[in-house]
Amino acid sequence: MLNFLPAPLVGVIAATLLAINCLFWVPILLVFAVLKLLVPIEAVRRRLAAVLLFIAEAWITCNSAWMNLTQRTEWDVQGIAGLDYRSWYLVSCNHQSWVDILALQHLLNRRIPLLKFFLKQQLVWVPVMGLAWWALDFPFMRRHSEEYLKKHPEMRKQDQETTRRACEKFALMPTSVMNFLEGTRFTPAKHARQQSPYRHLLKPKAGGIALALNAMGDRFRSVLDVTIVYPDGAPTFWQFLCGKVRRVVVRVQTLPVPRELATGDYAGDPEVREAFQRWVQQLWSAKDAQIESVLAASAAKR
Repeated sequence: MLNFLPAPLVGVIAATLLAINCLFWVPILLVFAVLKLLVPIEAVRRRLAAVLLFIAEAWITCNSAWMNLTQRTEWDVQGIAGLDYRSWYLVSCNHQSWVDILALQHLLNRRIPLLKFFLKQQLVWVPVMGLAWWALDFPFMRRHSEEYLKKHPEMRKQDQETTRRACEKFALMPTSVMNFLEGTRFTPAKHARQQSPYRHLLKPKAGGIALALNAMGDRFRSVLDVTIVYPDGAPTFWQFLCGKVRRVVVRVQTLPVPRELATGDYAGDPEVREAFQRWVQQLWSAKDAQIESVLAASAAKR
């Protein structure tokens, strides 16, 4: 454990180890990704896809190793026992920091299949990692405002087609489809601007999770409702690297897939769309209450 060192030095060491980990694994990943792209035999492509997932999980394992070396974070986690690595999951989580992604990968790696995120189109240009996400078939989406979609409804169909194509690949082998329902990281300014009815959350967006359910609802075994709480406040990525995150609370609930919604037409049926939104709002109300309970319990211990 290196957390006895000054925080900026710990941050530099952690950032260096993270960079080395990426630079080691991503070129290997790309070699197999190009092979998968070039080989026309489907059985061989599936084998190569399994190799790609193994490499990604090895990368996450190495991330966990440098985190254990440099951090002194206390992980308070409930609900991850009994998950199935060979199944399909739809994963939903609140979003406060870039640290959320590292935390989810650290806790769920090899407990469930690799988390696949729907990413903004611009992220394909992120050095090194953009290529890695492409190699792992992470779908890239063009994010449009509701006002823009009202003027250009054809773009909504484009997002649906992107989701459908991605989910066709996801259905071939066990996958965890990850969705941050808020669509962006929580900040007090965004919360105030939205006039969110939730104390600790932004308003959820049902569209992404609805498209995933409509595309492959028959594959999903369960919905994993994940709540991440930072009792000392949501950290920046640099603060995390510097070892300043003392405690992370994670609660995971395994919920049944709402089959009646999974078979509905979210895009074309207003009643189905309203039912989806009610379901998501119920999830979010329960999550908001859970966050409040965790924060209250943490404050009582101080």
